[in-house]
Amino acid sequence: MILKTKKIAKLGNHILFKNGIKGSVEKVNEYTVIVNITENKSYLEFEGNRKI
Repeated sequence: MILKTKKIAKLGNHILFKNGIKGSVEKVNEYTVIVNITENKSYLEFEGNRKI
């Protein structure tokens, strides 16, 4: 059995995504967060440098 832990982001936390995107948490919603992207080493482009 594989157990996954739930991690809760807080305002100002720094996040590193698996695809090479780094950013800081700008807004926390019930099931999502909005991240202000500070570094993007992927081929993806985001309007306004934000990711949900």
